[in-house]
Amino acid sequence: MRGFKITVFVLAAVCLAFLPMTASAATGGAIVYGTTEKVSDMDTAKAYDFHTWEIFYNVYQGLLRYPAGQTNIVPGLAESYSISKDGKAYTFKLRKGLKFTDGTPFDAGVVKWSIDRVMELKGDPAWLVTDFVDKVEVVDPLHVKFMLKNPVSYFPSLVASVPYYPLNPSIYPKDKLIRDPSELKGGIMIGLGPYKVVSFKRDEEVVLEANPLFYGEKPKNKRVVIRYFADATTMRLALEKGEIDFAFKSLNPADIKDLQKSPKIRTIMGQGPYIRYLCFRCEGKPFDDKILRQAVAAAINRKPMLDKVYLGQNAPLYSMVPMGMWSHEDSFKTYPGDGNVALVKKLLKSKGYNEKNKLSFELWYTPSHYGDSEVDMAAVLKQQLDSTGVMDVEVKSAEWATYRDNWTNKVMPAFLLGWYPDYIDPDNYTAAFAGTEGSRGMGIFFSNPTWDTMFNDAQKETDMKKRTALYKKIQKMWTDEVPTAPIFQGTLYVFAQKDVRGILLSPTLQFNYGPIYKGAK
Repeated sequence: MRGFKITVFVLAAVCLAFLPMTASAATGGAIVYGTTEKVSDMDTAKAYDFHTWEIFYNVYQGLLRYPAGQTNIVPGLAESYSISKDGKAYTFKLRKGLKFTDGTPFDAGVVKWSIDRVMELKGDPAWLVTDFVDKVEVVDPLHVKFMLKNPVSYFPSLVASVPYYPLNPSIYPKDKLIRDPSELKGGIMIGLGPYKVVSFKRDEEVVLEANPLFYGEKPKNKRVVIRYFADATTMRLALEKGEIDFAFKSLNPADIKDLQKSPKIRTIMGQGPYIRYLCFRCEGKPFDDKILRQAVAAAINRKPMLDKVYLGQNAPLYSMVPMGMWSHEDSFKTYPGDGNVALVKKLLKSKGYNEKNKLSFELWYTPSHYGDSEVDMAAVLKQQLDSTGVMDVEVKSAEWATYRDNWTNKVMPAFLLGWYPDYIDPDNYTAAFAGTEGSRGMGIFFSNPTWDTMFNDAQKETDMKKRTALYKKIQKMWTDEVPTAPIFQGTLYVFAQKDVRGILLSPTLQFNYGPIYKGAK
């Protein structure tokens, strides 16, 4: 891959925008945005969740970036880059004259300092750097070189992700991770992006104001106020009362159905690369046996589950690689299939299980992180598994912080998770779950040298036909080993007041606040 080009996938109806901006709306005002999401650690070296990254997209910026609502990578803080013949060195030419709002200059030293910090502090997203980058060198103030461990064909998309964002070394500590902006020097999050955080009240409200020193296109609003709601019902009421301008993630299926019919509310929707799946802890009983993993996967009946829990608002998924992405294969549709009770009984019988000696295990879910419907999803999944007559499932739950600790500490034998991509490539939907290193971080603990070799080969391969063939093969192999079982691919919904314009939903899931404004039709 050369220059500012990257292979991207096409999703139907993924990028929907409101009407173009009018001249009178250019100055903008405050936009009030409601969500049931939660902010985690306000540190690019630690945070590893969709909503916190969303804020980072708007406060910081990478050397490369995705334009709002698009999947093509363009220059960000770097004007250009070059690649060595062996594909193991990327040299970036930085924009000249950029400064953080406190006057700290941006240069190659800042880039190296920021990447070194991520690598040394070893936070949750650090693998996105440490798995690929050997070291970073300052060539001169305007040129910085990334030395890779191996050639990586999709490295530009990694550079556009949050852990690669340059931070201000004048306010961030080098030797520790921070949780709240109050821990920063000056107490305010300031980056090189279009906004700065001026007020932070955890789980209540975050206020961002336009950054007057931003080098790029200025936001079409002066301020964004993010209000956090404890539940979807309260957020819906706030939207209907006009207390918020739009709501994004996550409303209940019944609310979505009702709001789509409302003449007072606009609906914006698109199928994104967000997926849901069941994870197995492949190290330890009972799911160190792939036959048992196959049996559980065979019992899942996707469409009835989605109709009941989500009112048909999401699409059944038969691969960890989402629909619309190059190389996608509906592998699980062929084997083990949907609700294949005969296969379930056959597989479990081969391992000594039957109606009198059932396979018993715990199924875990987290009750609020994925919205109010998660408890229903777990209940329906339990019902499907138990109804085979040869399984006895106990459902357990834990809030997100404990849930994450649980998978690290091997507490949960089977558990539900969701995935927003770190970078747009099949690698991020495969190696992240079934590579030896990636699976350990996800609580799956799957390890297979043959798979690791295939992941490595696919990462280095630059021929798209050969890469596609490798990922198709991996997806077929997945149905035999089943480290995870795909369940559905999500549809993104934003509900907004009639006068709100400029909302863009992107396949990259990078939600940019800058284009949003309020104005006449």
